[in-house]
Amino acid sequence: MAMHEPLSSDDRLADALRLALISGIGPRLRKSLLEAFGTAKGVLDAPPSELRGVPGIGGELTRRIAVAREEIDVAAELELCARHNIKIITDEDEAYPRSLREIHDPPGILFVRGTILPQDALSIAIVGSRHATQYGLAQAERLAGSLARAGLTINSGLARGIDAAAHRGALAAGGRTIAVLGSGVLNLYPPEHVELAVEIARQGAVISENPPESPPLSGAFPQRNRIISGMSLGVVVVEASTRSGALISARHAMEQGREVFAVPGRVDNRMAHGCHRLIRDGAKLVETADDVLEELGPLVAPAESASGAEVHHPAELLLNEMEQAVLAAIQSDPTSIDTVVAASGLPTGQVLATISVLEMRHLVRRVSGNLLIRK
Repeated sequence: MAMHEPLSSDDRLADALRLALISGIGPRLRKSLLEAFGTAKGVLDAPPSELRGVPGIGGELTRRIAVAREEIDVAAELELCARHNIKIITDEDEAYPRSLREIHDPPGILFVRGTILPQDALSIAIVGSRHATQYGLAQAERLAGSLARAGLTINSGLARGIDAAAHRGALAAGGRTIAVLGSGVLNLYPPEHVELAVEIARQGAVISENPPESPPLSGAFPQRNRIISGMSLGVVVVEASTRSGALISARHAMEQGREVFAVPGRVDNRMAHGCHRLIRDGAKLVETADDVLEELGPLVAPAESASGAEVHHPAELLLNEMEQAVLAAIQSDPTSIDTVVAASGLPTGQVLATISVLEMRHLVRRVSGNLLIRK
């Protein structure tokens, strides 16, 4: 049997990009094709008869796949990205957000201006109406700033209104923020946010699953919302009418197992009605950043904070230096209070008082009178 040379990383990237550029193949069809043929190369090399056996792949898509190697100029796309310092991250890359891999229909490729860092695993989305009131804009900016100062990355969609206020709040606080676009990263929408996008790329990232020069098509915006929620531990909705697109992000968050939060508004403001409906349906009412951090559950896997510390639970970001020292001394195996006192170097009274705080924040649990474990 003939042995095939393994593909280089450049070849794998070219094939993944080529598959992503085939018109009509969205994330769900891509997932079905990869389940059927294993790799992007396998899809591109598959016989038409086998391609037509994949649900949703009709005659026209079969033809587009068959001619993709000849008709799609991947070299030109790669050169365009290199010229504009756009990174291409595939779902096989280490830099691809782990939480995004968990959703039902993850994007196969992300085009990135800026940098996605490990600490962005600790992130929250803030979304809301494009037609926000001054109250809504102020609350979005305030919450984003507080959460960014606590160490969370702020994800949003660069839209007018609440999205832009959330990005600006994070930037003003010196924090990280990520904008997820419904257009390409070289075709920014709305156009008045071009400078804001430049600032975001310096202090975070501007990303899209669409090729860099893609126009802002209306259907792409609801689809990008699944990425905003998928990259986040939870979604905070600030001002939304009952028909707001922000509620799509909230629905995606629920389907993805993320937390949903909402900021209340005036009962006579129609821009608050969507938030009030979310709260009635079980969303957490948010007044401060602490409301968000305390509600978020333990992380599936430890994340790295901006300081390089390992974080197991977002509520750890609320802790002061003494509380962090006591928590660090408590292990996932039963740990005695005497051991905590010795490891932290703090007086017994302070340790006992601090343990009570950690218990209230659901970060540790007492397994007996003298033994504790970290949750």
